[in-house]
Amino acid sequence: MEYVYAAMLLHKAGKEINEENLTQVLTAAGVNVDQVRVKALVASLAEVDIEEAIKSAPTFAAAPAAAAPAPTAEEKPAEEEKKKEEEEKAKEEEALEGLGALFG
Repeated sequence: MEYVYAAMLLHKAGKEINEENLTQVLTAAGVNVDQVRVKALVASLAEVDIEEAIKSAPTFAAAPAAAAPAPTAEEKPAEEEKKKEEEEKAKEEEALEGLGALFG
């Protein structure tokens, strides 16, 4: 994870995410740098729009939702819309999981 954090730090600072900068950040943090992982991360981030990935990242609720009462006939269409939204979010999460697997 520290490799990804270092890349995000470079991005936030407006610096180029390249092997040299990433290695410098990791070394400054006291991490034993694995150059293979550095190269793999830089290569995988080359085609990624980090700002867009951050904006589209799923957010998690801070607390679980309270149990809802049984839906009435009027509430059923709203539930269908909610299910569609959840399905769309699930698709987005699956797409982002591919990116997350690179850094696991």
